[in-house]
Amino acid sequence: MKKIIAAVALLFLVNGAIAARDGVIVPARISRADISGDIFNREAMIETTHEDGHTTLDVTTLLSSDNKFASGMYRSGKTRSEITEPYGVDEFMYFISGSVTLTSSDGSVQIIEAGEAVTIPKEWTGIWETEGYTKFWVIYSADGSGL
Repeated sequence: MKKIIAAVALLFLVNGAIAARDGVIVPARISRADISGDIFNREAMIETTHEDGHTTLDVTTLLSSDNKFASGMYRSGKTRSEITEPYGVDEFMYFISGSVTLTSSDGSVQIIEAGEAVTIPKEWTGIWETEGYTKFWVIYSADGSGL
């Protein structure tokens, strides 16, 4: 059942989202070439070097008209982050490559690998650790913050 939910969410992300182009609403498509890495060559790609030295690449493929829902692709290098304040947004992630280890504040550990998905609730706190990954992301934020 979980695999079916992840597959449906992935299909929605790749084929079902909408975006405006010249005033016309069109699906926000992520092609096979994009998934292979071409998406990170788009002009809209945001490259960030963080305090710990790791670099991230982020492309938003859709931002809803009410600014509460967004989707895209993200690539990160090796990092470890302690999230002591609530995560802030509800985020679904499907990992294309790499993995992430999520240690919740109660000490429970989940390892999410390529081909797997996870949804992090906005209230989550814990440790995010990775050697690097690429993911699809879908974020909902009731007040539009964090997008």
